[in-house]
Amino acid sequence: MRVVVLGAGVIGVTAAYYLRRAGHEVVVVDRQPGAALETSFANAGEISPGYASPWAAPGIPAKAIRWLLMHHAPLILRPRPDMAMLTWLAAMLRNCTAQRYALNKSRMVGLAEFSRDELVALRRDLGIAYDERSQGTLQLFRTEKQMAGSAKDMDVLRDYGVPFELLDRDGCVRAEPGLAAARDRFVGGLRLPNDETGDCHLFTTRLAERLAADGVEFRYSTAIRALELSGGAIAGVSTDAGTIRGDTYLVALGSHSPQLVRPLGLRLPVYPVKGYSLTVPIADPALAPVSTLLDESYKIAITRLGDRIRVGGMAEISGYDNSLPRRREATLLHSLNDLFPGAARPGPTGFWSGLRPMTPDGPPIIGRAGPANLFLSTGHGTLGWTMACGSAAVVSALISGQRPPIATDGLGLDRYSR
Repeated sequence: MRVVVLGAGVIGVTAAYYLRRAGHEVVVVDRQPGAALETSFANAGEISPGYASPWAAPGIPAKAIRWLLMHHAPLILRPRPDMAMLTWLAAMLRNCTAQRYALNKSRMVGLAEFSRDELVALRRDLGIAYDERSQGTLQLFRTEKQMAGSAKDMDVLRDYGVPFELLDRDGCVRAEPGLAAARDRFVGGLRLPNDETGDCHLFTTRLAERLAADGVEFRYSTAIRALELSGGAIAGVSTDAGTIRGDTYLVALGSHSPQLVRPLGLRLPVYPVKGYSLTVPIADPALAPVSTLLDESYKIAITRLGDRIRVGGMAEISGYDNSLPRRREATLLHSLNDLFPGAARPGPTGFWSGLRPMTPDGPPIIGRAGPANLFLSTGHGTLGWTMACGSAAVVSALISGQRPPIATDGLGLDRYSR
């Protein structure tokens, strides 16, 4: 079977790997000149199945108001006359109940845990290196209230069998020695020892190189215009370089997926939520993070990637806007320098922004949709790197007519019409 994969981010390229492994002819199409040059380019670097949770949760509406008013705000909302934004926000608010949160989280954790195992197997089979580390994630609490609030998170982790450690101040410093100079800034933390880190862009580009050598065709610098429908099936993809044809088509275009499938009568509740990051060289390894630290107050992740530090976070709801306000850079630098003073070398920060494709309930959208030969893998939000390999294994099985390796209930587009 000839499968055309639309999108060369981490979701599309990992899907191409599993499809090729299943024996299919694969073509990957992307408007960028290379792989992983949009949302996959400079994300926070964390692979955290234990933190696979919906943003739509009980208490979030009240917390959101406080976040919006903070000086270093973790949440930024720029209202505009955009029906897609309003519809998405309303749907998210409807999911902020205990019952829906539990259901949505169960769908996300199962996929994320499976995906982590698949990534380990892929790394073992191919020997790909991408500044990976397997030294856990530390969620750092600056206040006793945050520490007490982690009890609910620990209950969930127990329910799903995710190992964790609740650490006092000394325990946090043992896990992340670079925190020693900032020990008065926090009271404790929650550590997930099985989490991993790695450079998503490096992983995706190296995997794409392996796939190209194995016969997968990559058509970069090719703008996708429309899906051509004929006889109830997709007949081709119209691009600025002509029509590309295949037997089956996989849409993995992140935040840009809804526009492509809308003419087919499909409504994807996926909306871009902007995130920011910066990347700086390490000045003193002894002062730098060992793995990933989550600053609970500012919702920022600080990650060690080889000889660099990646600082990423914030959620800005402002449509398809990739601007880089210096105020957001200041927030990232504040968190880094407050917790790891002296760790980063002064100079250019590699300031960046990306559009995370968010669903209002949390889980991604994976599976068949509309025409018989059209499949989706999109809406992974902040967890594209965490869920990539698992999503690829699932969608490859579905395309191949095989039983998926894990349960897929609640991952399809049809969940929104039930």
